[in-house]
Amino acid sequence: MKFFQIHAENPQDRLVKQAVDVIRKGGVVIYPTDSSYALGCRLGDKAALDRIRRIRRLDDKHNFTLMCRDLSDLGVFAKVNSTAFRLLKAYTPGPYTFILDATREVPRMVMHPKRRTIGLRVPSHPIAQALLAELGEAMLSVTLMMPDASEPLSDPYEIRDLLEQHVDLIIDGGYGGIEASTVVSFVNDQPEIIREGCGDPEPFRAQ
Repeated sequence: MKFFQIHAENPQDRLVKQAVDVIRKGGVVIYPTDSSYALGCRLGDKAALDRIRRIRRLDDKHNFTLMCRDLSDLGVFAKVNSTAFRLLKAYTPGPYTFILDATREVPRMVMHPKRRTIGLRVPSHPIAQALLAELGEAMLSVTLMMPDASEPLSDPYEIRDLLEQHVDLIIDGGYGGIEASTVVSFVNDQPEIIREGCGDPEPFRAQ
Protein backbone atom coordinates (compact mmCIF):
# COMPACT_ATOMS: atom_id res chain seq x y z
CA MET A 1 0.00 0.00 0.00
CA LYS A 2 1.27 3.47 -0.89
CA PHE A 3 0.63 6.60 1.19
CA PHE A 4 1.24 9.88 -0.67
CA GLN A 5 1.13 13.32 0.91
CA ILE A 6 0.00 15.53 -1.96
CA HIS A 7 -0.27 19.29 -1.62
CA ALA A 8 -3.96 20.22 -1.53
CA GLU A 9 -3.54 23.42 -3.57
CA ASN A 10 -0.52 22.65 -5.76
CA PRO A 11 -0.47 18.87 -6.32
CA GLN A 12 3.02 17.56 -7.16
CA ASP A 13 3.05 16.25 -10.75
CA ARG A 14 5.37 13.36 -9.90
CA LEU A 15 3.04 12.02 -7.22
CA VAL A 16 -0.07 12.58 -9.33
CA LYS A 17 1.50 10.52 -12.15
CA GLN A 18 2.39 7.73 -9.70
CA ALA A 19 -1.16 7.78 -8.29
CA VAL A 20 -2.70 7.51 -11.75
CA ASP A 21 -0.36 4.63 -12.54
CA VAL A 22 -1.87 2.78 -9.56
CA ILE A 23 -5.40 3.47 -10.87
CA ARG A 24 -4.52 2.31 -14.40
CA LYS A 25 -3.14 -0.96 -13.04
CA GLY A 26 -6.45 -1.77 -11.34
CA GLY A 27 -5.78 -0.16 -7.96
CA VAL A 28 -8.32 1.13 -5.45
CA VAL A 29 -7.42 4.61 -4.20
CA ILE A 30 -8.62 6.92 -1.46
CA TYR A 31 -8.44 10.57 -2.46
CA PRO A 32 -9.85 13.95 -1.36
CA THR A 33 -12.72 15.72 -3.12
CA ASP A 34 -14.41 19.07 -2.49
CA SER A 35 -16.96 17.37 -0.21
CA SER A 36 -15.12 14.53 1.55
CA TYR A 37 -12.63 11.74 0.98
CA ALA A 38 -13.70 9.17 -1.62
CA LEU A 39 -12.85 5.67 -2.80
CA GLY A 40 -12.08 5.47 -6.50
CA CYS A 41 -11.05 3.10 -9.27
CA ARG A 42 -10.94 2.92 -13.04
CA LEU A 43 -14.30 2.79 -14.81
CA GLY A 44 -15.05 -0.72 -16.07
CA ASP A 45 -12.64 -2.44 -13.66
CA LYS A 46 -14.94 -5.04 -12.09
CA ALA A 47 -12.36 -6.46 -9.66
CA ALA A 48 -11.59 -3.00 -8.22
CA LEU A 49 -15.31 -2.17 -8.07
CA ASP A 50 -16.00 -5.38 -6.13
CA ARG A 51 -13.27 -4.46 -3.63
CA ILE A 52 -14.90 -1.05 -3.07
CA ARG A 53 -18.26 -2.74 -2.56
CA ARG A 54 -16.70 -5.01 0.08
CA ILE A 55 -15.06 -2.09 1.93
CA ARG A 56 -18.33 -0.15 2.04
CA ARG A 57 -20.55 -3.29 2.27
CA LEU A 58 -22.65 -2.05 -0.62
CA ASP A 59 -25.19 -4.11 -2.53
CA ASP A 60 -25.56 -3.99 -6.29
CA LYS A 61 -28.31 -1.36 -6.03
CA HIS A 62 -25.98 1.34 -4.75
CA ASN A 63 -25.52 4.24 -7.15
CA PHE A 64 -21.87 4.82 -7.93
CA THR A 65 -20.66 8.20 -9.18
CA LEU A 66 -18.61 8.97 -12.26
CA MET A 67 -16.04 11.62 -11.40
CA CYS A 68 -15.43 13.75 -14.49
CA ARG A 69 -12.84 16.45 -15.06
CA ASP A 70 -15.37 18.70 -16.82
CA LEU A 71 -18.66 18.56 -18.70
CA SER A 72 -17.06 17.18 -21.88
CA ASP A 73 -17.71 13.65 -20.53
CA LEU A 74 -21.34 14.46 -19.88
CA GLY A 75 -22.76 13.66 -23.31
CA VAL A 76 -20.84 10.38 -23.40
CA PHE A 77 -22.32 8.97 -20.19
CA ALA A 78 -25.63 10.81 -19.70
CA LYS A 79 -28.66 12.10 -21.54
CA VAL A 80 -28.99 15.77 -20.71
CA ASN A 81 -31.79 18.20 -21.58
CA SER A 82 -31.26 21.94 -21.93
CA THR A 83 -32.52 22.78 -18.40
CA ALA A 84 -30.13 20.28 -16.84
CA PHE A 85 -27.22 21.38 -19.00
CA ARG A 86 -27.69 25.05 -18.12
CA LEU A 87 -27.66 24.27 -14.37
CA LEU A 88 -24.77 21.84 -14.60
CA LYS A 89 -22.72 24.38 -16.52
CA ALA A 90 -23.43 27.01 -13.86
CA TYR A 91 -22.68 24.83 -10.81
CA THR A 92 -19.74 22.68 -11.90
CA PRO A 93 -17.12 22.13 -10.77
CA GLY A 94 -18.55 21.91 -7.28
CA PRO A 95 -19.79 19.64 -4.46
CA TYR A 96 -22.82 18.29 -6.34
CA THR A 97 -23.71 14.85 -7.68
CA PHE A 98 -26.19 14.88 -10.55
CA ILE A 99 -28.38 11.84 -11.25
CA LEU A 100 -29.07 11.51 -14.97
CA ASP A 101 -30.33 8.89 -17.42
CA ALA A 102 -27.34 6.79 -18.48
CA THR A 103 -26.26 6.24 -22.08
CA ARG A 104 -25.09 2.89 -23.46
CA GLU A 105 -21.50 3.92 -22.72
CA VAL A 106 -22.00 3.36 -18.99
CA PRO A 107 -21.07 -0.19 -17.93
CA ARG A 108 -24.15 -2.03 -16.68
CA MET A 109 -22.38 -2.99 -13.45
CA VAL A 110 -22.23 0.63 -12.23
CA MET A 111 -25.65 1.98 -13.16
CA HIS A 112 -28.79 1.62 -11.08
CA PRO A 113 -30.17 -1.80 -12.12
CA LYS A 114 -33.81 -0.75 -12.40
CA ARG A 115 -33.66 2.90 -13.40
CA ARG A 116 -30.62 2.87 -15.73
CA THR A 117 -29.37 6.08 -14.13
CA ILE A 118 -25.88 7.26 -13.26
CA GLY A 119 -24.50 9.87 -10.86
CA LEU A 120 -22.03 12.36 -12.34
CA ARG A 121 -19.72 14.77 -10.51
CA VAL A 122 -17.22 17.41 -11.54
CA PRO A 123 -15.18 18.05 -8.36
CA SER A 124 -13.38 21.33 -7.78
CA HIS A 125 -10.68 19.93 -5.44
CA PRO A 126 -7.23 20.46 -7.04
CA ILE A 127 -6.05 16.91 -6.23
CA ALA A 128 -9.17 15.29 -7.71
CA GLN A 129 -8.87 17.55 -10.77
CA ALA A 130 -5.18 16.68 -11.20
CA LEU A 131 -5.90 12.94 -11.00
CA LEU A 132 -8.70 13.15 -13.57
CA ALA A 133 -6.61 15.30 -15.91
CA GLU A 134 -3.69 12.85 -15.81
CA LEU A 135 -5.97 9.81 -16.11
CA GLY A 136 -7.73 11.32 -19.12
CA GLU A 137 -11.01 9.55 -18.41
CA ALA A 138 -13.83 9.45 -15.87
CA MET A 139 -13.20 7.60 -12.62
CA LEU A 140 -15.65 5.51 -10.63
CA SER A 141 -16.14 6.86 -7.14
CA VAL A 142 -18.08 6.59 -3.90
CA THR A 143 -17.92 8.54 -0.60
CA LEU A 144 -15.47 7.11 1.94
CA MET A 145 -17.97 6.23 4.64
CA MET A 146 -17.60 3.08 6.70
CA PRO A 147 -20.56 0.73 7.19
CA ASP A 148 -22.88 1.98 9.98
CA ALA A 149 -21.06 5.37 10.14
CA SER A 150 -23.04 8.61 9.98
CA GLU A 151 -20.37 10.73 8.30
CA PRO A 152 -17.36 10.25 6.01
CA LEU A 153 -13.84 9.59 7.34
CA SER A 154 -11.80 12.79 7.34
CA ASP A 155 -8.43 12.13 9.06
CA PRO A 156 -5.86 10.64 6.63
CA TYR A 157 -4.03 8.83 9.44
CA GLU A 158 -7.23 7.29 10.80
CA ILE A 159 -8.05 6.27 7.20
CA ARG A 160 -4.62 4.64 6.96
CA ASP A 161 -5.08 2.73 10.23
CA LEU A 162 -8.47 1.40 9.15
CA LEU A 163 -7.94 0.69 5.48
CA GLU A 164 -4.27 0.26 4.56
CA GLN A 165 -4.82 -3.51 4.19
CA HIS A 166 -7.74 -2.99 1.81
CA VAL A 167 -6.61 -0.36 -0.73
CA ASP A 168 -3.57 0.23 -2.94
CA LEU A 169 -3.09 3.95 -2.34
CA ILE A 170 -4.17 6.58 0.18
CA ILE A 171 -3.67 10.21 -0.81
CA ASP A 172 -3.24 12.49 2.18
CA GLY A 173 -4.48 15.91 1.12
CA GLY A 174 -5.01 17.14 4.68
CA TYR A 175 -8.17 16.85 6.75
CA GLY A 176 -11.22 16.22 4.58
CA GLY A 177 -14.79 17.43 4.82
CA ILE A 178 -17.35 15.42 6.76
CA GLU A 179 -20.36 16.16 4.59
CA ALA A 180 -21.25 14.33 1.40
CA SER A 181 -22.13 16.15 -1.81
CA THR A 182 -25.61 17.50 -2.51
CA VAL A 183 -27.44 15.11 -4.84
CA VAL A 184 -29.78 16.48 -7.51
CA SER A 185 -31.79 14.27 -9.87
CA PHE A 186 -32.71 15.36 -13.39
CA VAL A 187 -34.37 12.08 -14.33
CA ASN A 188 -37.86 13.65 -14.47
CA ASP A 189 -36.63 16.69 -16.44
CA GLN A 190 -37.06 19.10 -13.53
CA PRO A 191 -34.41 19.12 -10.77
CA GLU A 192 -35.27 17.20 -7.62
CA ILE A 193 -33.07 17.42 -4.52
CA ILE A 194 -32.39 13.86 -3.32
CA ARG A 195 -29.88 14.68 -0.57
CA GLU A 196 -28.78 17.97 0.94
CA GLY A 197 -25.04 18.05 1.53
CA CYS A 198 -22.28 20.63 1.28
CA GLY A 199 -23.43 22.10 -2.04
CA ASP A 200 -26.06 24.86 -1.72
CA PRO A 201 -29.38 23.27 -2.79
CA GLU A 202 -31.22 26.57 -3.30
CA PRO A 203 -30.40 27.08 -7.03
CA PHE A 204 -32.15 23.79 -7.77
CA ARG A 205 -35.36 24.62 -5.88
CA ALA A 206 -36.33 27.68 -7.85
CA GLN A 207 -36.65 26.10 -11.29
